[in-house]
Amino acid sequence: MKKIYALSRLKTLIQTEKNRGKRIVLANGCFDLIHIGHIRYLRKAKQKGDVLVLALNSDSSVHKLKGEGRPILDQRERVEILSAFYLVDYLTIFSENNVEKILLALKPDIHAKGSDYTKETVPEKETVKSYGGSIAIVGGEKVNSTSQIIERIVSKEKRSYLGS
Repeated sequence: MKKIYALSRLKTLIQTEKNRGKRIVLANGCFDLIHIGHIRYLRKAKQKGDVLVLALNSDSSVHKLKGEGRPILDQRERVEILSAFYLVDYLTIFSENNVEKILLALKPDIHAKGSDYTKETVPEKETVKSYGGSIAIVGGEKVNSTSQIIERIVSKEKRSYLGS
C-alpha cells in the first residue's frame, strides 16, 4: 500500500478518513537513523488516534536543522523505511522550518510531539489551537538521538583505530 503523498493529495485522503469518523494524529521529524526513541514516539503517537500521519523533514530541512553531513540517509531511503512501519498510515515530506502548513491543511485532531518538548514549547501550538486541535507530548523520556548515536559510532571507530 502506498503511504507517501504530496500534501494536496493527502488533504483529500485525510478528509475521507475524518468523514469515516477517524481520529487523525500528526507526528513529524527527521528520522535520520531510526532508533528506539523514534519507535516509542511513533507508537505513543499512534495510540492517540486511528490514523497516524508522519510529516518527514526533507533532506534540505534536515541539513538546515542538523548541520554538515546530515542527513545520513536521504529522504527516499527514510520514506521507504518509515513506510514499512505498520504504525505509520500516511507520509508527507516538508521543507519548511515547522509543520504549520501541514497542520492548517490537514487539521489533525492531535499534533503529537516528542518528549523534548512541553505543551508550552511546541512551536506550532498557536496554529493547533486556531483550528481546535490538541497537542500531545508522547514517546517517553528522551534517551537517545541520532546525533548521540553518530557520536558513539565515531568514538568507537577512533578507539578501534587508535587501539590497532
